[in-house]
Amino acid sequence: MQKVTKAVFPVAGLGTRFLPATKASPKEMLNVVDKPLIQYAVEEAVAAGITDLIFVTGRNKRAIEDHFDKAYELETELEAKGKKALLDVVRNILPRNVSCAYIRQPEALGLGHAVACARPLVGDEPFAVILADDLIDAEVPVMRQMVDVYDSTQSSVIGVQEVPRSETGSYGIVVADGNSEGYPKLTGIVEKPKPEEAPSTLAVVGRYILSPRIFRHLAKAAPGKGGEIQLTDAIAALLEEERVLALPFTGTRYDCGSKLGYLQATLAYAARHAEIGADFRAYLQQFCETGKLP
Repeated sequence: MQKVTKAVFPVAGLGTRFLPATKASPKEMLNVVDKPLIQYAVEEAVAAGITDLIFVTGRNKRAIEDHFDKAYELETELEAKGKKALLDVVRNILPRNVSCAYIRQPEALGLGHAVACARPLVGDEPFAVILADDLIDAEVPVMRQMVDVYDSTQSSVIGVQEVPRSETGSYGIVVADGNSEGYPKLTGIVEKPKPEEAPSTLAVVGRYILSPRIFRHLAKAAPGKGGEIQLTDAIAALLEEERVLALPFTGTRYDCGSKLGYLQATLAYAARHAEIGADFRAYLQQFCETGKLP
């Protein structure tokens, strides 16, 4: 049995919807309270037993590498000032058994192309793909849920959730008519169909576990929707030769690629934050009752 030990994080996107905040800083480094989006994604992977983190980067993404690197000057200053709690936070961003690798996506040619760039580091192993834009709050981390399915079935797994039909044009939409070992089996997948053409309302939401065979299909893929190499098209080809399962995961997803979703996530995470949660909830209650800022 093969284990999933590698995760690919496509982080080369420009983040144009958050300009000017993302002009010089990666969108994946936008903070939800006190942690950047990419750290939440990495923590989800680590909680699933993944030890090899592969970041597919582009220009202006150095901050991601710096975030997961050792910060000697900062640690020295915190230690000198006796700020042990903060020092522990900085030193424990990643467990010691977890490693990071970085590879460039030379052109912005789509998610499929970004995943294909990771092939030299993934090799001939099953691997996860996690999109940091999709922040998913779950008691059992979603990638942990997916790895459990993979471990029991040895099949590729796609994280899915129901969306309003009016929104199908923003997602890859799957057809999961079959059933295999207790999980929906994909029989089709299409990228961003118009609502009237969508075969279902079951959408892919930025979590994948894929067989290494996907690389063969990505290598042959022609530009699809938007002129990009679509991961969806490669998955459709993969269905022809092996089983791919859908997992309607348990958890609340925040689309942090949109301003509204990002603000919703910030509010939800702040309201239960160990340090500021109680004060923030009181602030919100006062604001809702009076309609005025305190």
